[in-house]
Amino acid sequence: MKSPKLEALIAEQKRWQETVGIGTVAELNAAVRAGHATDIINVCEVLQARKIARVADEIYDLGRRLVLLAGPSSSGKTTTSKRLGIQLAALGLRPTAISMDDYFVNRVNTPLDENGEYDYECLGALDVPYFNKQLTQLLSGETVSLPRYDFVSGERVPSGRELKLEKNNVLIIEGIHALNPDLTPQIPRDEKFLLYVTALTTIQIDEKKKISTSDARLLRRMLRDKNFRNYSAEETLHRWPSVRAGEEKWIFPFEDNCDMMVNTALNYELSVLRTHVLPILEEVPESSPEYAESLHLRSFIGLFEPIRDKQIPPTSLLREFLGGSSFHY
Repeated sequence: MKSPKLEALIAEQKRWQETVGIGTVAELNAAVRAGHATDIINVCEVLQARKIARVADEIYDLGRRLVLLAGPSSSGKTTTSKRLGIQLAALGLRPTAISMDDYFVNRVNTPLDENGEYDYECLGALDVPYFNKQLTQLLSGETVSLPRYDFVSGERVPSGRELKLEKNNVLIIEGIHALNPDLTPQIPRDEKFLLYVTALTTIQIDEKKKISTSDARLLRRMLRDKNFRNYSAEETLHRWPSVRAGEEKWIFPFEDNCDMMVNTALNYELSVLRTHVLPILEEVPESSPEYAESLHLRSFIGLFEPIRDKQIPPTSLLREFLGGSSFHY
């Protein structure tokens, strides 16, 4: 059973689809063929921007100085945090971001999973007491020396960066554990704004058959992995079950703790992704254990009429996966 907040978000997304006038793949394809792709893109982008603006308004009205943002893989957390920062700045606030990854414990102290491998997904991989100490100091107006995690050496080292929050600063922290109350037990609840970012694909194959939200996120991740991490589709597909297991354990159980939810799925995005991911999926060899899943994804994404990505604005969340963003990642 879905949470009430998630149900409300789905209902909101369906109202958006009514605004755009597209609820199925056939309706989207017909609109694209009729030359309405640019109109669809523009409306979807504005609707999403308006939602992020409402989040910023809520943070401003509540006077919260700490924003904790979580969401599953490839839900667009990073771009959402950057776009939220712009909306907060428009309200006269000064957003400041720090990375939760910099609070990893040293690699030798990282908990092991059931296979004896380092478990970077678990909460124990973070130095929670030190993280809370620095947050408490920052919210009290103190200056702190921020750490940096060196992924090569596997050790936390000084970053050389000092931070002090001024009166109009808002601290934005993104990470998979952001909604878990055990992450920030020393910070009072009324000092935190918890934001959940998801990617609920509510456009359907037809009136009865839905599109898997997990499949849509997997395609996003596959494209990002290929473009920016030099991973093949086969490697991404191989890792995906482990990623999903981590989400089920560390993200989804806490989604209803949030103050607000943002849906980053765009009605038109699969038409854009088609051109990019089909060639990547075709590289998966028939001998691979991931071949059957690649065929499933090829069949599914092939249903969409392609939209050329040159029409996508540089601030779009899709640019996090396509490239060409005006944001620095």
